Amino acid sequence: MALGGDARVGEVVESSSTGFVSQSYRLYGAPHLGALVRTGGPCPAYGVVHEVATRGIDPSRRPTARGEGEASEEDVYRSNPQLEHLLRTDFRAVIVGHASEGGTLYHLPPSPPPIYAFVHVCVADELSAFSASTDCLRLLAGSGIAALEEVVAAFLRHAVAAQPDPQAFLAGAGRQLAALIPGDFRTVESILLRAAP
Repeated sequence: MALGGDARVGEVVESSSTGFVSQSYRLYGAPHLGALVRTGGPCPAYGVVHEVATRGIDPSRRPTARGEGEASEEDVYRSNPQLEHLLRTDFRAVIVGHASEGGTLYHLPPSPPPIYAFVHVCVADELSAFSASTDCLRLLAGSGIAALEEVVAAFLRHAVAAQPDPQAFLAGAGRQLAALIPGDFRTVESILLRAAP
């Protein structure tokens, strides 16, 4: 699969074999929950965004309220332009596959993404090609991340919008989830209902 265009949104700032944390270039500019992202590096990893957080750059200093005299939230940022440099938005992704010379592999890469690897949001063509195989759901469903059902449903909403046959895609995803979450039809049904276009 050819890697997509340059929809670069941040850089890896923490990395492991199963996931990575990226700092967004823009405050509040992280990809949405469930978005498919791809890192740079020798083994480009694909990840699904499962958490987004905005906090102060200095973990020992919590942001303080500044808007009592302002008419809107936007006015708070206009009156305090330094906030863009004192706050950061990070997003966490669970690895669901990686690119290799032979194509896309739906298992963990041989090494984690390097620190400072660029992170790109996968555009529609890349998302469609990656999610054409529902094997990508195996690592996601087994990841044990918080709010797993919500993240899987959000990923499927993104993926179904990029598929040429959304109903066939959802049917395949349902079969894969039923195999991955055996005996829990209600959870599978709940995910698919939230994923439907």
